[in-house]
Amino acid sequence: MHELKIFWHTLLHAGRNLLPIVLVVAAFQLVVLQTVPEGLAGILVGLGVVVVGVALFLQGLEMGIFPLGKSLSNAFARRGSLPLLLVFGFSFGFAAVIAEPALIAVAEQAQTISQGHIDALTLRLIIATSVGLVVAVGVLRTLLGWPIHWFMIGGYLTVVTVTWFAPPEIVGLAYDSGGVTTNIVTVPLIAALGMGLAASIGERNVLSDGFGLVALAVMVPMITVQAYGIYVFEIVGVDPGAEPLDPSGEAGSSSTSLDPLGILTGLLLTIRDVIPIIAAVLVFQLVVLRQRIPHLKRVVIGFGLVILGLYAFVVGLKLGLFPIGERMADQLIAHDNVIFLYLFGFAIGFATTMAEPALIAISDQAEDAAQGQIRAPLIRLLVAIGVAIGITIGVHRIIAGDSIHYYVIGGYALVILLTLVAPRYIVALAYDLGGVTTSEVTVPLVTALGIGLATQIEGRDPLMDGFGLIAFASIFPIVTVLGYATVADIANRWQARHEPTRLPTDDTD
Repeated sequence: MHELKIFWHTLLHAGRNLLPIVLVVAAFQLVVLQTVPEGLAGILVGLGVVVVGVALFLQGLEMGIFPLGKSLSNAFARRGSLPLLLVFGFSFGFAAVIAEPALIAVAEQAQTISQGHIDALTLRLIIATSVGLVVAVGVLRTLLGWPIHWFMIGGYLTVVTVTWFAPPEIVGLAYDSGGVTTNIVTVPLIAALGMGLAASIGERNVLSDGFGLVALAVMVPMITVQAYGIYVFEIVGVDPGAEPLDPSGEAGSSSTSLDPLGILTGLLLTIRDVIPIIAAVLVFQLVVLRQRIPHLKRVVIGFGLVILGLYAFVVGLKLGLFPIGERMADQLIAHDNVIFLYLFGFAIGFATTMAEPALIAISDQAEDAAQGQIRAPLIRLLVAIGVAIGITIGVHRIIAGDSIHYYVIGGYALVILLTLVAPRYIVALAYDLGGVTTSEVTVPLVTALGIGLATQIEGRDPLMDGFGLIAFASIFPIVTVLGYATVADIANRWQARHEPTRLPTDDTD
């Protein structure tokens, strides 16, 4: 009975996360377009399946993966063995990302549009390996107290350099891949690992040393995916001018089949996706720590719910969220007023970010760690404004047909500049906030919107122009948070210098 009550609350929580998208889409349909979308019944069923899938997935995480992950993090931090911590960081970074729902959705879209030249599983393995390695490096940084800003500045200079040599077909996807690696599974595990390590070391500051792992996990896949694109399009020599597939066509649709064989196939594929994180937990718990798994029955049920929820989520995406993004793009373009396209992108970005559960969690943790320096509501507002601005700029890039190179290079150049002048206490947090802005619900809709725009606008290529919106949604929250902290710091110092000195008063008559 208690578990059913918790699941009901989780279901309501998942519904609230989807509600901003529904309200924004409904407002544009009724007020701007004044039409009822085609296939409304199927879309509503898909949205319902998404909500149930997310709820089952979250419930499974809370019952099985999160408790084990947190206990393992604490156990290895107490042991103080550097090699063990590095192997643990790599394993959990890899295992969490390979099962990330948003990454699965984006990888399948990339495989469909590229006619299989970009392999979805290969892409996910590359990204998961990158995140595993960088989490290990981040653990080492926290233990040794190395400043995060040098990692980020050096890393993004490398990102920008690789972008100059990468083929345009891969750039948007590479930046989007960095933005979707840190979501429903990875953020809580990776953030808990970093903060737990910083808290366990006496001379470390949780705010400046505990945050930053999420940011590193966002950055490195941008480099490795672009390197993969150089291999596919330039070394192997795939013809980038080949006609792309229609993303709403038959490719990749097998997993939406609801006949018994299709359901069984989808569940088996989902089990394959989740096996790495199950294996990581079991190996470290049973082999390394040599401890029995506490509450084994609860953990097994939790893993089962993760598998069912992930499968339902992917099916719901293809029935509900992908069609919404594609049809909204089609209808708004047909409306022949680009202002509404900009407004839709801004509204979707702002509304969904304000309801993003990972952002709420990490902003509350930051407020506690900062001891009054930062307020959680202000963080969420700054990040939501940054995401809204980023998606709007991304929509403009697709409409204008500009190269994504100049936008992302300019954006990260601004980020690097702000990193050099911003107060040190905010840098790691700001980069982490850029990685938690796109939820498992927002990413598929925004991806479908970008691909829909690139498909409908003459002269645009879905592979080159359709991806990139998620990247902008990750860049500009860093800009707004660093920018606000820099302005506030300058204002505080100016006020301190110019505040009149109060003379002692003589109260005697």
